[in-house]
Amino acid sequence: MKFNLDKIRAAFGNIRAMERTHIDNHTEAIINSIDEDPFAISEQNVLFARTSELGGYYYVITIIVGAFKIKTNKGAKLKIESESFDLVLNSDTVEFESDHSNVSNRFITRIDFQIEKEEVSKFDKAIIKSLKLYAKKQEVIFKTI
Repeated sequence: MKFNLDKIRAAFGNIRAMERTHIDNHTEAIINSIDEDPFAISEQNVLFARTSELGGYYYVITIIVGAFKIKTNKGAKLKIESESFDLVLNSDTVEFESDHSNVSNRFITRIDFQIEKEEVSKFDKAIIKSLKLYAKKQEVIFKTI
């Protein structure tokens, strides 16, 4: 019989053990619920991305799963490079944080980027060569697949 020490501690009221178990379950549920195919990959991360419209504003919604870990209140930039254009998008919110899963030892980070209506058609996997994510002092380079 396999047992988990955190579950035993949580049963006896250890708050940190309960939070750790809850966060793991929540993070794993998010990772497993991603319906899209990967948009791009880096050495240690997978980027899931799609465009969305809400109330006349357009966004690129990204979810990064892997080793990328961040907690910031300074925002992020996403540089999109192709043969014919370069596009720099700013994050919709300046404050975001990665969630960690002890189960898979991965982080999941959701960042939404603002995009203009005219530029939505440029966000196509077929024409994009690479995406560069800049946040804090980190730079992650993704190649489309």
